[in-house]
Amino acid sequence: MSDPEVTPRTSTPTPPLTSSLLDGWSRFMSSPGTPFMIPGHKQRAGLLWPELGDVNRGDVPLFGGLATLKDAAGVLAAAEARTATRWGADWCRYSTGGSTHANQVLALSVGTPGDEVLVARNAHRSTLSGLLLAGLTPRWLTPTVSDGLITELSVATVEAAIARHPRARALFLVEPSYVGTLSDREALIATAHAAGLTVVVDQAWGAHLGFHEDLPAHGIALGADAVIFSAHKTLPAYSQASVVLARTERLDAGRLERAFDLSATTSPAGSLLASTDAAVTLLDSPLGHQRLGVVLDAVSAARATLREAGLSVAGPDTHRMDPTKLVVRLPDGGLDLEQRLIAAGLAPEQADETTVIPIVTLADRPEDLARFTEVVLEQAAEIRVHHRRDPGSPQPRSGSATDETRLPTARMTPRDAFFADTETVPAAQALGRISAEVIAPYPPGVPVLVPGEEITPETVELLQDAAAAGVRIAYAADPTLATFQVVAVP
Repeated sequence: MSDPEVTPRTSTPTPPLTSSLLDGWSRFMSSPGTPFMIPGHKQRAGLLWPELGDVNRGDVPLFGGLATLKDAAGVLAAAEARTATRWGADWCRYSTGGSTHANQVLALSVGTPGDEVLVARNAHRSTLSGLLLAGLTPRWLTPTVSDGLITELSVATVEAAIARHPRARALFLVEPSYVGTLSDREALIATAHAAGLTVVVDQAWGAHLGFHEDLPAHGIALGADAVIFSAHKTLPAYSQASVVLARTERLDAGRLERAFDLSATTSPAGSLLASTDAAVTLLDSPLGHQRLGVVLDAVSAARATLREAGLSVAGPDTHRMDPTKLVVRLPDGGLDLEQRLIAAGLAPEQADETTVIPIVTLADRPEDLARFTEVVLEQAAEIRVHHRRDPGSPQPRSGSATDETRLPTARMTPRDAFFADTETVPAAQALGRISAEVIAPYPPGVPVLVPGEEITPETVELLQDAAAAGVRIAYAADPTLATFQVVAVP
């Protein structure tokens, strides 16, 4: 029997979903033959080691798998062209290297070594790695942070940055943020375009935006020149599946192609590509629209239930944000809640002492989210009993690294710091030295340090306070912060 929550609730039959890449995957799996081609497991590794066969099952290459060796590139290009049309873009590629690869592609496409670019400070480290590869110099824009959550990057901040850096070539945005909040993207894009800047949007956490009338528009629809999204984050695609889209008024299609191929594998996994194509096909279908409606209703119901119990939950009524995002705030007990959720088989994407964030996608059912909500309410009840405090009022952490602070002084470009000799030193000896690493507390995900910036006592204190409060310290070589990686002294 079909799942009633998955079958579209409509009186008229819907056309069957079709994906040329998924069709090719199915044909190969039904009759793989005895190929004398890679991958080396030949769909027969189970004869050598049963568990190895299990883990390799379903792994089909692009070349000779989804289509013949000579036809595969054309079949993939046709699928990507269909996706470009779905998003209103001129150019599209499916990446098997995740949005990390996609962000690097766009950094390699917007300028030349030495050019300045404006970059939202909450950019993923893959954007920074792209800047390193391209030799671009970032001029950081700090988003507004309220109670540990990024709320937006203001138009005034972008206007001021353009005035300070009139030679900047591009603006890199992160929309939505990791916690689902959105800036006034249309105004930001218009402001940047008026100054002659190319606009790149990292929409990794918002692949679904624009495909339901109750969702905000996606970046391309608002005029962005390029958008990347992770098909594996909020769509039902294979891990590492990502899509990069572009309009070519300000970006050169040939340059985009060269940048993509420069850092892409020459042996792409056909299964990832088929999964990507199937996921975007599903999204742009009556079934995808219906499932988005189910998700929106389920998250709205969960948000209302949690708020009725006195919890603080961000939502589209309190912030400009993706309404499918659920961000639960607690005064404390978030780490205990995480363990309770894991024990119940409901592991959240992110948790610290005061914030718990589940990722809700098309594959989630209302009853799953209801179970999540029940466990959160159980934990909230224990907080009331043991702490005698309102569980809906997170207490601000003094000196928290999630507060908006003045950016450290940049003493080297990130690229120069990357290629410099480095050493690891104790925290006390790192003061006054130049950081060789990115360090960002999550949430909100704003880097406190990037390569090339000076490590100050205030910076170290902010990071250590955040770690003591249970905040995840991302990207640091030593997440305990006992040591730091710094540029070596000549």
